[in-house]
Amino acid sequence: MKERQRKFFNRLSERNCNASVIFSTTDIFYLTGFHFHSTERPIGLLTDPEQRVHLFVPALEHEHSEEYGTVDFVHSYPEYPGTKHPMEYLQEILKNYHFNDKNIGYDSMGYGSPMGYRGPSIDQLINAKQFISLHGVIEEMRFVKSSNEVELIKESCRWGNLAHRLLQKYTKVGLSEIEITSKASSEATMAMIETLGPEYKPHGQTAYALFRGQVGPESAFPHAVTQNIVMSKGDTLVTGAAADVFGYHSELERTMFVEEVSKEQEKYFNYMYEAQKVAFSAIKPGKTYASVEKAVQTYFEMEGITDLTRHHTGHNIGLLGHEAPFFDLGDKTLLEPGMVVTVEPGIYVKGIGGFRHSDTVLVTSDGIEMLTYYPSDLESLIC
Repeated sequence: MKERQRKFFNRLSERNCNASVIFSTTDIFYLTGFHFHSTERPIGLLTDPEQRVHLFVPALEHEHSEEYGTVDFVHSYPEYPGTKHPMEYLQEILKNYHFNDKNIGYDSMGYGSPMGYRGPSIDQLINAKQFISLHGVIEEMRFVKSSNEVELIKESCRWGNLAHRLLQKYTKVGLSEIEITSKASSEATMAMIETLGPEYKPHGQTAYALFRGQVGPESAFPHAVTQNIVMSKGDTLVTGAAADVFGYHSELERTMFVEEVSKEQEKYFNYMYEAQKVAFSAIKPGKTYASVEKAVQTYFEMEGITDLTRHHTGHNIGLLGHEAPFFDLGDKTLLEPGMVVTVEPGIYVKGIGGFRHSDTVLVTSDGIEMLTYYPSDLESLIC
């Protein structure tokens, strides 16, 4: 955490920032190790002109943040909205630590929450010399993973693999998606916590596997939601499985079939399968994210199935399930060794279903290392 903070101070210096105010939950966790649930009660990270790190939290989080946060100071306020608004307390802290008349970096001009929060923006609290946007700065620090981060993602992949194995094992005609996913996820989680022991902290979800409503014809909706659908013979299934390990995430998705596969389903499965291979081959350090998407789109055009696509080929992954950069024609970011990405080109056919595998992949000095390893061939994916 101290090393990350040092790098962040360097980024601030590059932007001529004397101090900063950060509200992003993920970025606060990344820089301090303090993992929390964001609610209507504002929480922020401050760095002052002396390069000291402060957490600003509600009183109910004070001891929690002191125990887990790698910071110099913790400041708290009684409650929200309170007889004195939390931002009035923040204003006092900013003044006491000499934020006035400084160049202040910010990720957001104010705290935001869908849980009912209302309050002033930081430019109403302090007279800065200049406010400088830090939007995306910490996210860019997260682009390239350290060896320790990669190991945590690999551990996530292992338990996602087990959860998915159980999901496939328990998928039977006549059972509902909720029955199947609950059993598989619970069993995988118990194995996970028994194996990793009391030192394991998810900082997210434990092992799980699901269909997310992508069952039968409903699988043609790329981001369907759970419907509690009962499995029928011949259904196309799109799955997902993962586990959070100290906040780090992976992604494993497969297209499966219940008992049998029609020639039509096999045809679309093969298109998807080949598209993913095209993407794997295109991922090389020094190439752009856009070039990977272009390779996949060229394949779809050659096969005449562009109209069946609905989304780009993938994205970075780490503390969030979706992180920038993206395998998209509009993203010119260069691939670098140490980046961890998902590779998930999909096609969607009304009345038949969706066809999407997703694998978590590490970019290496000469190509890729597959971090997920669940079977991906058609024969292995018939339940």
